[in-house]
Amino acid sequence: MRSLVIYIALLISCTTAAQDSTATISLSEYLGYVKTFHPIVKQANLIITESEAKLMKARGAFDPKIEVDYDRKKFKNTEYYDKLNAAFKIPTWYGIEFKGTIEENDGYYLNPESFVPEDGLYSVGVSVSLARDLLINKRMAMLKQAKMFVKQAKADRQLLVNNILYDATITYFNWLKSYNEKRVYEAFLSNAEMRFNGIKMSFEQGEAPAIDTIEARIALNDRKLNLEKARIKFLKSSLELSNYLWLNDNTPIELEDNIIPDTNTFNIVDATLNTSNFDIENLNLDNHPKMQSLDYKLESLTLEKRLSLNNLLPKIDLQYNFLSQTPEISRSFSTAAYKSGLNVSIPLFLRKERADLKLAKIKMQDTEFEMQSTRLNLKNKIKAITQELDSYMLQNKYTLVIVSDYTQMLDAEERKFDLGESSLFLVNARESKLIDSKLKAIELENNFLNTKANLFNVLAISNVDTD
Repeated sequence: MRSLVIYIALLISCTTAAQDSTATISLSEYLGYVKTFHPIVKQANLIITESEAKLMKARGAFDPKIEVDYDRKKFKNTEYYDKLNAAFKIPTWYGIEFKGTIEENDGYYLNPESFVPEDGLYSVGVSVSLARDLLINKRMAMLKQAKMFVKQAKADRQLLVNNILYDATITYFNWLKSYNEKRVYEAFLSNAEMRFNGIKMSFEQGEAPAIDTIEARIALNDRKLNLEKARIKFLKSSLELSNYLWLNDNTPIELEDNIIPDTNTFNIVDATLNTSNFDIENLNLDNHPKMQSLDYKLESLTLEKRLSLNNLLPKIDLQYNFLSQTPEISRSFSTAAYKSGLNVSIPLFLRKERADLKLAKIKMQDTEFEMQSTRLNLKNKIKAITQELDSYMLQNKYTLVIVSDYTQMLDAEERKFDLGESSLFLVNARESKLIDSKLKAIELENNFLNTKANLFNVLAISNVDTD
């Protein structure tokens, strides 16, 4: 596993700090690995592969084919019959099929209608559907639907990839939050240690009461406790982040302790998630992958409805074949020798066909309702998110002022304490307020980033900046 960690450290473009040898992985670099190597993203690509395989299967219905029918019966040294019927068929787009056949029949008890010339009887002809299956048939509809399924699969793939990128982005933001919280406790732990050591020295010199050392030690241990909690939280978030990091050979990666998130993520999140050019007023939801997927689904159901309407027509199949015993002479095929047939089928009540049509219409109405609902939901979600982002920007402005004010108050209280005009209790109280305000600022930043990720997810933007 250590070799894998070294490998990923070499691959990731890192910013190294000389003092602590930490390496930074940015959001764009991280999402680049997720989008390229994550198994679920690869699994999403199988949707397109599957739809393309189904398209090939549908095209197979138009493949030319050879049919051979051979029957022979021999009993008590008597050849009852020996019959060979071979055909080559070429189906076409509309309900027309071209066919060429050869018949060779022989036998003592052969049916008289099966008698053919000694060298066989050849025929070329055509079969056509005159009513049902002429303009649209099941074979034609399946091929058109398969083409739409390929387009729909691409839209569905974008939604799946977008979802995994969204989950990965949220995990990165939580990792960043836990890291920032750990940094806060590390900074104030240093203050608590210096304060405790100073008060302890003053106590030993008889300049400070013993109660101050106890209070300083309580504050120090409280900072250590909070830092340990933050450290474990950061460790757990790092392991959660590792769930999204894989190598090309489907090998998972575990981050080393010296790899940290980019603390400048707040300023570059729009550029990374491609949400900076978002314009709610001119947003065209017709280009949304979810709407495109439903649109392709509706088109497919429209074909199904056309096929159901076509099935209400009577089935009239006409066959006409020119016959010849000398196929090498093209003019030997003439209207003087032919074989024709007409097949007519008309269901009396058409209950099955009418039911299929009704079901097709119901499916179309259901999809249309889903499209209307989806469009409204997307529009309202986007409006709500943009308003929430505006609110977070305003809250962040207030929070920064509060943090700045608490910092000034703590600095002033520490100066008064150094001059003997304040108490350790007030200093610790000011410091606790500052810690709380910084943690709230980190929480607010995380909420803002998560909302940005939510906007990214609702808009289904899969083309993130992974340079």
